[in-house]
Amino acid sequence: MAVEEHLNNTEKRGAYSLALLFALRMAGLFMLMPVLAVYGQQLTDFSPLWVGIAIGAYGLTQALFQIPMGWLSDRFGRKPIIFMGLSLFALGSVVAALAESIHGVALGRALQGMGAIASTVMALAADLSRETQRAKVMAFIGVSIGLSFAASLVLGPVISASLGLSGLFWLIAGLAVLAMLVVQFVVPNAEVKAPSGEVSVNLRQMLGLLRNPQLLRLDWGVFSLHLVMTALFVVMPLRLVNAGLAPAHHWQVYLPAVLVSFVLMVPLLIISAKRNQQRGYFIFAICLLLLANALLFVDFQSVGLLGLVLAIFFIGFNYLEASLPALISTLAPPGNKGAALGVFSTSQFLGAFIGGSSAGALYMAGGMHAVSLFSIAVLLIWLLVSLGMRAQAGIKNYSLAISSSQQPAHLLAKLQVLPGVVEAVVIAQDNTVYLKVKTKEFELARALDLLRAA
Repeated sequence: MAVEEHLNNTEKRGAYSLALLFALRMAGLFMLMPVLAVYGQQLTDFSPLWVGIAIGAYGLTQALFQIPMGWLSDRFGRKPIIFMGLSLFALGSVVAALAESIHGVALGRALQGMGAIASTVMALAADLSRETQRAKVMAFIGVSIGLSFAASLVLGPVISASLGLSGLFWLIAGLAVLAMLVVQFVVPNAEVKAPSGEVSVNLRQMLGLLRNPQLLRLDWGVFSLHLVMTALFVVMPLRLVNAGLAPAHHWQVYLPAVLVSFVLMVPLLIISAKRNQQRGYFIFAICLLLLANALLFVDFQSVGLLGLVLAIFFIGFNYLEASLPALISTLAPPGNKGAALGVFSTSQFLGAFIGGSSAGALYMAGGMHAVSLFSIAVLLIWLLVSLGMRAQAGIKNYSLAISSSQQPAHLLAKLQVLPGVVEAVVIAQDNTVYLKVKTKEFELARALDLLRAA
């Protein structure tokens, strides 16, 4: 049986439209990060602590609402929940735009985070794609998030210089409305749902996954990564101002740093995969984050040197941001990918909240060096934890449909002896079999023929 190697029209439309949806929404979250510490000084009750809370507040509510929103989307459909999430996001943006105090901005950011649609959008992406093409669709969405982050660092300072902080939030609210139009008129309607284990977050399964040491290493990793990234942006805008660069020109540092990081990060990903040395390059990327934070102990008065530090940081950050989701997908037990990604996403958003709030408190207590020291401590723990990672190169997960008449025990007996099959799980209520396989030994066409004949 031949296997289609290309995206069909629905998958292409789904990939492009959902990538655009993610980019619009993530831009609304990211554009604030490089500007709040400097433009927020015009707000009443301003303090570094509340700047950190405002930057990270969305992370706390994202962590709290991600799983409930995913459950609601399973029951009431993907698009209605996405509309509800975008409405909350727009409402939070309006609240922040109208706020005259830093407390109001923090409240607006928390409301933005309540529109936690990441898991629902990923579930819709799975609904719209065949299992054999799902990784391509997810990768396309992942690239859009990375590009959105890079563009936001550049556009945030430029837009704030012209429109002010309030104008930036009004623009973000407009992006949320534009995202709603994309959902209504561009995103395809899903006629089928992907197997629940691929996309749904099951609380019982999540608790079970917390006993998996390899997955816990990755959960700590994404927690640490977003903690140090958020902490960095509590103080980096202030460092640039102290070095003599006006806030309106901060993009002149962020743009080259991000471009250099992308140019150097992509070869690292390719080389690590070709040499089967993902673990070594993963640890090297953590060391780059450590180096960047260590260099910040030097009181740079040079904008160029601060740009170099940012470039080093973003090389490591972008490599790890691209690697961690792929590792989670590979290591997740068959049939539990949705739950594994649920734990992973919750860890990511909690890291953002704790990074922002802790950095604000530490800056007030001990200055910028205290923030860098905190980040270094977290990264050293991550480095030690990562030394226990096991290499998982050449492993892939499949979910394949079966008929309700097929006997699970009979299928498992046949599938488990196929070359390259590491693990097989049959979920009868979903009419689905999950396989974890070695890509060099496994033949998908052979497995599909076996299922047709069973």
